[in-house]
Amino acid sequence: MTPFLLYIARAGLYLAVFFAFYLLVMRRTTFFRLNRALLLAGSYLCLILPFIRLRTASEAAGIAHSTAVTMNAQALPSPEVSPFPWVGVMLGIYLLGAVVTLSLYVISAWRMGRIIRSGASVKRDGCTLVLLDGNVSSFSWARKVVMSRHDLEQNPAIFTHELMHVRHHHSVDLVLFLPLQALFWWNPLTWIAREELRLLHEFEADEDVIKNGIDATQYQLLLVRKAAGEKRFSLASGFQHAKLKNRITMMLKSTSSSWMRWSYLAIIPLLALFMFACNPARNSKNQKDAAAVTETEPAQEAVPFQLADDKPSFNGGDANEFSQWVYSQIKYPEEAKKNQIQGRLLLQFTVGSDGVVRDVDVLRGVHELIDAEAVRVVSSSPKWEPGRQDGKAVPVRYTFPVIFKLQ
Repeated sequence: MTPFLLYIARAGLYLAVFFAFYLLVMRRTTFFRLNRALLLAGSYLCLILPFIRLRTASEAAGIAHSTAVTMNAQALPSPEVSPFPWVGVMLGIYLLGAVVTLSLYVISAWRMGRIIRSGASVKRDGCTLVLLDGNVSSFSWARKVVMSRHDLEQNPAIFTHELMHVRHHHSVDLVLFLPLQALFWWNPLTWIAREELRLLHEFEADEDVIKNGIDATQYQLLLVRKAAGEKRFSLASGFQHAKLKNRITMMLKSTSSSWMRWSYLAIIPLLALFMFACNPARNSKNQKDAAAVTETEPAQEAVPFQLADDKPSFNGGDANEFSQWVYSQIKYPEEAKKNQIQGRLLLQFTVGSDGVVRDVDVLRGVHELIDAEAVRVVSSSPKWEPGRQDGKAVPVRYTFPVIFKLQ
């Protein structure tokens, strides 16, 4: 998996945990403005968490990564058959989904702009009021309120509601959430969180409408009458929001106790727990490897191959010399030959500060017979001349491909 797709997967996991916490804890409260801020800030924080690595004891014992060693193609009996590019296909599907998501919003913005340009604009109460003829659903975007002349005359509470959207800059929230939808369109909780954000906007606007002196009962009846209208634009805030029952329930709900804010802090240890779980160094295999290194040489962090001042050398040569030795020692398993098993596996090993090859791991295998033969040969390697860093011998970590190909 490419580093980008791996990052998207990890960030998506953190977002799923955060959104689930919001749905279970935060959405039950009446702290609408606080919930808006935390929903956006927490979502963007989840984009940063994958870059934070919590170091563990097993990682400090010398398990590190390195770049791949160049193989000598002449050592192979025949060219390698390229495997199906699953990673490329996954990346293509992901990018296609992101493009489609953004395209839908571009179309929505274009339709919304066309409606705004077709109406008559007047300045009112610090916003631009766009009046349309006929029966149209009201909505607001940026500092513009769009509604029908009939609704302005007969239902002034609708204008007050849309004006609250403008004053609270709700359209800014929707624009800020758009990159998250494009990056994580494959995560259903992302779309649920977006609807929760829009619902928060409605809660906040409804609350301010009632505070402005409009009778709550009459306002709720108006919501019911207008509930049949269509939801026009995904980027706009509209009076006829679909979750009418939730809005009326929230109007009747008592204000949440201030101590409920402290329950939000539970998300910190929850995310920290998942950060440890996502740390690739925290597994029993690495801990066993670290213990083996400790028994044979002092604990020392391995140096990536490219960062070593003096690279380890094999029989006085470079990595190609070692690849030729490996192919001269490999014995193709008879059962693998019989079953036509072939392919490319990826090993990882450390050349210790004493020149001994140890910690041979299979990063990507082909078959247990082939994998075992490759591990046997690499593990039996003669001593190397160790690598050096600042004049001192240090362990160096290699990533090494081995190709089994039938003629």
